[in-house]
Amino acid sequence: MRFNQSIYLFSFLSILIGFTSCQTKSTESEISEATSKPNIVLIFADDMGYGDLGVYGATEWKTPNLDQLAADGVRFTQFYVPHAVCSASRAALLTGTYANRLEIFGALDHTATHGLNPEETTIAEMLKANGYATGMVGKWHLGDQPSFLPTEQGFNFWYGLPYSNDMWPHHPEVKDYYPPLPLYRNAAIIDTLDDQSMLTTNYTEEAIKFIEKSKDAPFFLYFAHSMTHVPLFVSDKFKGKSEQGLYGDVMMEVDWSVGQVRAKLEELGLSENTIIIFTSDNGPWLSYGGHAGLTGGLKEGKGTSWDGGIREPGIFVWPDHFPAGKVEDQAAMTIDILPTLADITNSKLPDLPIDGRSILPILEGKEMEPKAYYAYYNRNELQAVIYGKWKMVLPHKYRSIPEGTLLRNDGIPVKYHMLNLEKAELFDLSSDPNETTDIAENNPEIVAIMNQLADQARADMGDALTESDGTGLRKHGRIDE
Repeated sequence: MRFNQSIYLFSFLSILIGFTSCQTKSTESEISEATSKPNIVLIFADDMGYGDLGVYGATEWKTPNLDQLAADGVRFTQFYVPHAVCSASRAALLTGTYANRLEIFGALDHTATHGLNPEETTIAEMLKANGYATGMVGKWHLGDQPSFLPTEQGFNFWYGLPYSNDMWPHHPEVKDYYPPLPLYRNAAIIDTLDDQSMLTTNYTEEAIKFIEKSKDAPFFLYFAHSMTHVPLFVSDKFKGKSEQGLYGDVMMEVDWSVGQVRAKLEELGLSENTIIIFTSDNGPWLSYGGHAGLTGGLKEGKGTSWDGGIREPGIFVWPDHFPAGKVEDQAAMTIDILPTLADITNSKLPDLPIDGRSILPILEGKEMEPKAYYAYYNRNELQAVIYGKWKMVLPHKYRSIPEGTLLRNDGIPVKYHMLNLEKAELFDLSSDPNETTDIAENNPEIVAIMNQLADQARADMGDALTESDGTGLRKHGRIDE
């Protein structure tokens, strides 16, 4: 289990020189002037597990459209989110910045008086400044107050929900805490939902309408599905289709939706110059049993910093630019999407520092030096460090389902209990993706590097577990009480 020490030490020194910097331009990029403004479709699923797609191992249901998407582009095997929870994950995706740096934690609900700070730059704002039409369909979850809605954060158009679809009066554990579930068009509530069976279909129709309306100019569509988050709903056309229960039906409808979007792009002659990205916000909500997805054998799920909670499907397609059928083992994270799109489109990066880097070289089939990635959870707890194939999980408490618990298949969750990881554990994810064998004792050099990376993160962004204060933190946006 030894490694090429010189390579890793060289990469580590690179990180020491520029911890918060990101790569802004790919010096060897093969992008021509004619394709410098491709259309962009970013599809973000909810609570979808690493093993939920056929191409990632699912046999319980079929996902032909997503499998074809992977066959047409680059499929990552080690693609991460930095936070295994809804709002934080979305803030990181849209800003290229760790959400804990932005003071966004957990999952905001209808009582929140804060949201993503309007001073932050989203992907939509970055691309809009470069001439893009920008639209969003689906779940927002970065503040439901008027000043925090998508139409105030760079999107010309929005149709969807302000937060998770379980934040409604029918929640199985907190009945009547939430108000009726509002459906928005732009900044106005157009309906309240008591039945979500047509949600995926309606989302898909609105996404297609936006593509049709925007076909003559470069556009950015952020399509944030509410599924496969509980409560699960599916239209009649997919009910019972998977023969594996409701979750399988929902997966097949999300897959259908991807196929519909691709078919419309093809019909309009836009496929060749449209980038499609598919990933999810965190792993499956395992306490929901048969209403939760598949981890593909990874450890734990949503709400944890084990790979079952933060490793996601990651698919990138751009014909004639990204190699088709490429399986990519280099690690990357959703914070890299914004700077990568900036690189491709020659857009100006945000004025405030971001944490991601352009992974365009990887998408073009090249090797990049490893980058340190961090998993934060709760209120600013640094729980894990990822560096290439290495992952160190730091001492912390995490939730788990007790062994022998009988899981349900009716949308009612079982109870978690808390486990305490008392000492740091090191894993070689290339040979042990399920994080079963701690090899820290046999790799003191790697442990030392990982600890130094963790200390850098603590100095920059803080760490509640070690009571560290970071110097690089920013504030969320807040309305007057």
